[in-house]
Amino acid sequence: MIHKTTIPAGIVLTLFLSILISHNLSLSRQISLNEAHAYSAGKKHVSSESTKGLEKGDDAFYALDYETADTLYRAFLEDNPDNAAVYWKLARLYVSMGEALPPEHTADRHPYLKRAVEYAERSIQLNDKLAEGHTWLAASLGVLADNAGPREKIKRANIIKSELDRALELNPQDDIALSILGSFNREIASMGWMEKVFAKTFLGSLPKGSYENAEILFKKAISSNPRVIRHYYELGKLYIDLKRYEDALLVLNEALKKPILMKSDTRRIKNSKILIEEISEKIEE
Repeated sequence: MIHKTTIPAGIVLTLFLSILISHNLSLSRQISLNEAHAYSAGKKHVSSESTKGLEKGDDAFYALDYETADTLYRAFLEDNPDNAAVYWKLARLYVSMGEALPPEHTADRHPYLKRAVEYAERSIQLNDKLAEGHTWLAASLGVLADNAGPREKIKRANIIKSELDRALELNPQDDIALSILGSFNREIASMGWMEKVFAKTFLGSLPKGSYENAEILFKKAISSNPRVIRHYYELGKLYIDLKRYEDALLVLNEALKKPILMKSDTRRIKNSKILIEEISEKIEE
């Protein structure tokens, strides 16, 4: 039997559990021109020595040494409390730390995700024009919604959609925002009519979403950053929903070729192998 990947629970319950986001892997280890501008977005001047400290924090993050990254980012924050970039980086870090824990450990995940929300909101307060702040606010709110009730999940869905739209308005090539929005569309499309009635009853409106848009968004995310496992994994699950098993097999096998860029990628690799085995059996039937 094929593993059923469509989960008809609340639209955000599982929408972002695989985030990982996937963190903002579209950024290279070197400081981009946009980041350089972000470093000077606060009221204090950022010295070259201090900037190096932030770069070391990035190096530790990409090396999956989250504890060291946390120490280095916080050290930078002490001298640069009004710098918007370090706050979204801390939000990204804390989402990643929460996602590194097993999905069933919701109580352990909660403190990390709550802090991620606070950091992302602070980044936006300091500089609304940084796409990453909006991306990581959407990501952290999405994972936090796991423990929320149905009504709260639906309310957050509208906020998350708004933040993702803003992120992509600022940076159309933000692969993480594209990927999350793809998952958002997939979950909206998979909702049953009773859930949609429930959503409209409490909200009066529900964000639109479709499988077609989800596929387009996942492919854009892959085009923007072809190294991120999440993009292929989520696209593979979408193809399974659509019973396009050969396509799912192709993208999931492609996911296995990509580097581990965050701790939660190991879980995606494991799940991809399970799905590949199940798909292969389905195709042979």
